[in-house]
Amino acid sequence: MTSELQATVDPGRLNQLYQEETERFVAARPRSRELFERARRHLPGGVPMSWMVKWPGPYPVFVEHAEGAHFTCADGIDHVDLCLGDTGAMSGHSPAATVATVREQVGRGITAMLPTADAAMAAEELTRRFGVPMWQFTLSATDCNRHLLRYARLVTGRPKVLVVDYCYHGTVDETFATLDEQGRVMARRGNLGPPVPPEHTTAVVEFNDVDGLAAALAREDVACALLEPAMTNIGIVLPEPGYHQALRELAERHGTLLIIDETHTLCAGPGGCTAAWDLRPDAVVVGKTIGGGIPAAAFGMTEDFTERIAAAVPPEDVDVGGIGGTLAGNALSLAAVRATLTEVLTDEAFTRMEALAIDWTAGVQGVLDATGAPWHVTRLGCRAEYAFSPQPPRTGAEAAGADDFALQQYLHLQALNRGVLLTPFHNMALMCPATTRADVDAHTEAFEQAAQALFGA
Repeated sequence: MTSELQATVDPGRLNQLYQEETERFVAARPRSRELFERARRHLPGGVPMSWMVKWPGPYPVFVEHAEGAHFTCADGIDHVDLCLGDTGAMSGHSPAATVATVREQVGRGITAMLPTADAAMAAEELTRRFGVPMWQFTLSATDCNRHLLRYARLVTGRPKVLVVDYCYHGTVDETFATLDEQGRVMARRGNLGPPVPPEHTTAVVEFNDVDGLAAALAREDVACALLEPAMTNIGIVLPEPGYHQALRELAERHGTLLIIDETHTLCAGPGGCTAAWDLRPDAVVVGKTIGGGIPAAAFGMTEDFTERIAAAVPPEDVDVGGIGGTLAGNALSLAAVRATLTEVLTDEAFTRMEALAIDWTAGVQGVLDATGAPWHVTRLGCRAEYAFSPQPPRTGAEAAGADDFALQQYLHLQALNRGVLLTPFHNMALMCPATTRADVDAHTEAFEQAAQALFGA
């Protein structure tokens, strides 16, 4: 907990408020409790995926129905969903165009390990948005990143991957690394059973640290730099002016491939930060959002990178070596991608979504100003969040240092009890094409009540 928080949030008061919200939660959600008790018999933690235990409260909310920007839980309570599957449902839940296409495709075939016409159409749309011309499809951004790291090491002959401290790129082993107090690479907290010590595979630099980046790449043992154009999973950390230009120049100078992971930063616009900021990467990754909820992801490459890969991988080896997945590029996923990109997450939809995120940010800032809470709010396109420090951080370490898990849990439970869902890992809100101004206002009202409870006289 930071010194600012220690001076402004009384731990005893916070614990009291959390207990009050817990009692309110339990009283309102008996059916979710029943489902949770049944689930615990065969699901560790009562959930089908381990990190679902991180939701606030004594048990998670069980979803009965989700549509657009809302979901209804098993107890019949309607919620404004600002988490949206931590970006996986940025198209909104079950968008009509995607649902219609998926229903039709299910009747015509789900997977055959053969291409369909939708594959080329989806790749053409991604090329229009991101500017890189050659695309491949997987089921997750993690798969995309793993493919690209292997390809980068293959064509460069170099052993290491460079990542940013406190980054997140799915479950890619090389990325769960951090820096110790002496600036040495070590396993990041929560790195479960790393296959090898990360200092053997990974170089780590702080975000926005051009000098550190230059020093790491000058060793010329780095095959590729993998990073989000703006950090998102530790809270939003924006690049400083000139950072991306320096990154591109240093990568070119030292023969390092540049991979931009837009899985979360697609919120910046139809072509993510790659298009909005003219980043010119060697490869770009787009995950989960593009399928409208159907598992799908894609990675795009320049012609040069694509040709280098083709020259290094003979046809008889194309299906081995850690690259592949027999369900990747399946007919159902590609139909969902084509429909979602061309009919749901359109250029016009992004314009409206960003306007709502501006309103959400203004609502949060108004509450901070009124209550004197020493926090800040940051926005990136249609995504925004508040964090527990007066000034925005410039590195992942600064963002991590400003976090407070207990405070976060209270704020999320308080919002949930008022019918508003935030992302459980941080205080993120995301707008989808179905989000309304009333949804934004519902959060502002709940957040004002929480801030008044914490900071009011």
